[in-house]
Amino acid sequence: MRGIAAPLRGVAAVVLDTDGVITDSAHLHAAAWKCAFDTFLRAHPPELLEKQGPFDVLVDYPLYVDGRARRDGAAAFLVSRGVRPDAAVVDAIAAAKDLAYGERLRTGAPVPAFRGTVDLLHTLLSEGVLLAAASASRHAGELLERAHVADLFDAVVDGGEAARLGLRGKPYPDLFLEAARRLRTSPGATAVVEDATAGVTAARRGGFAVVVGVARGGAADRGRLVAAGADVVVGDLGELVTQGAVR
Repeated sequence: MRGIAAPLRGVAAVVLDTDGVITDSAHLHAAAWKCAFDTFLRAHPPELLEKQGPFDVLVDYPLYVDGRARRDGAAAFLVSRGVRPDAAVVDAIAAAKDLAYGERLRTGAPVPAFRGTVDLLHTLLSEGVLLAAASASRHAGELLERAHVADLFDAVVDGGEAARLGLRGKPYPDLFLEAARRLRTSPGATAVVEDATAGVTAARRGGFAVVVGVARGGAADRGRLVAAGADVVVGDLGELVTQGAVR
């Protein structure tokens, strides 16, 4: 019989980020950001030569945009390149990113759920743990449906809901707190699972009982998540499913 490994053992609820944690879709976001930023940088190269390189999906994506609302991510990257984040420019880049991402979704690119995550979700449900998905992306619900896991969640808080309710994006904890509210659990009885440093920071600020980091990119990702405050970091969420009855 399968069980839940520490540190999730004993929590009443778990809130999971979507892209890169539940669904294998982070690469689509990264590619869309690269398209939007590189187009801008070619037309408006930064003054300093060392700031003029293209957007790096391995470095810039996790540092500046992963897990953040689109406008926040656009502004953070522009600042990193020495560009003043003018509101009109930020809006244009955010819109270009959303357009590029939507085009990638319409091509029918597969967006599966990670097998280890699905195993953990079913194990948590078998133990009576409540589940929510929380994401800055307005496409989160669509991704969960396409990955055939939407019915596993008791609540979903996406970017559309965040805009409707006026929730601040990560690194503020608003998305996670709203998810816990919908599950009718307190942060102190709830765990958060994230693959972005902004998300880990948000969970820590929200006072959540446990923060699990998912580092699919290896040692560099692991180090960033630990530095941001993750209680434990795994390479795949299947590592938190035990064999045998563990209580």
